Amino acid sequence: MNNNLKVSVVIPNYNGKDLLEKNLAQTLKAQDTLSNNIIETIVVDDASLDDSVSFLKKNFPNVRLIKHKVNRGFSYSVNTGVRMAKGDLVVLLNTDVLPEKNFLENVLPHFNDEKVFAVSLHEKGFSWAKGSFKNGYLEHSLGKVAKEAHITFWASGGSGVFRRKLWNSLGGMDEKLLSPFYWEDIDISYRAQKRGYKVLWEPNSFVTHKHESTINKLSKSYVSRIRQRNELLFIWKNITSKNLTKKHITQVFVRMLKHPGYIRIVLMAICKISLVLQKRKKEIKESKVSDEAIFTRF
Repeated sequence: MNNNLKVSVVIPNYNGKDLLEKNLAQTLKAQDTLSNNIIETIVVDDASLDDSVSFLKKNFPNVRLIKHKVNRGFSYSVNTGVRMAKGDLVVLLNTDVLPEKNFLENVLPHFNDEKVFAVSLHEKGFSWAKGSFKNGYLEHSLGKVAKEAHITFWASGGSGVFRRKLWNSLGGMDEKLLSPFYWEDIDISYRAQKRGYKVLWEPNSFVTHKHESTINKLSKSYVSRIRQRNELLFIWKNITSKNLTKKHITQVFVRMLKHPGYIRIVLMAICKISLVLQKRKKEIKESKVSDEAIFTRF
């Protein structure tokens, strides 16, 4: 194990007092486990309207509390936490994720390899993620649970460990393009892979995800529209292969013909087209690995 790499835990929070009350103590037990190398736990409060801040100050004075004055969304909160962190590595945990006591013991050695950008933790019932490009769109699914570490298409933004220096060089999560939520962790993982870095899944780093986050309280139709819009934004920004881009454009028109309601999603994405094209230029310039090469791995 590399004992030189120090770890910061970053937990974004919005109106999550009840979840912090149920789950934060378990994260702090993990911090007390020396093999995890955790030097601090940071909660970034995104202008909560509940009693999250006063609860934390009263009950968890050793937690580093960072407060947004206005609500800015998930990726902004994560980026704030990573920017303020002191560790070489950052663990991103949602408020509804509970880590086991020694959850980083088998993760830290992976970062001895300078090419490893991130390691996704093992949420019980899930495994590494497959990524493929079919019918003009990105498809992802669960890979077969393995006993050894495995490459994964992305590391989870709610239960993953990231190399902070590389995170910062990539500009963090794309808060301007993908806010308020969805596809941010896939986006930063993919950008790292396009630059030649590795993203892994570690089977022996257990966490339990209770799926009680704020997003589940929002309108399902709204969440679905944002997810579909961000899928388009991800593809337009990151899939720079001319061949795959042609296939995608064709299939966008096919979808709109078959499902006229999809036109609304496309228009939502087109509203950000100038920003997308600006970011796409950067990806074309800085990428070292082709889209086809990445999808071939899975």
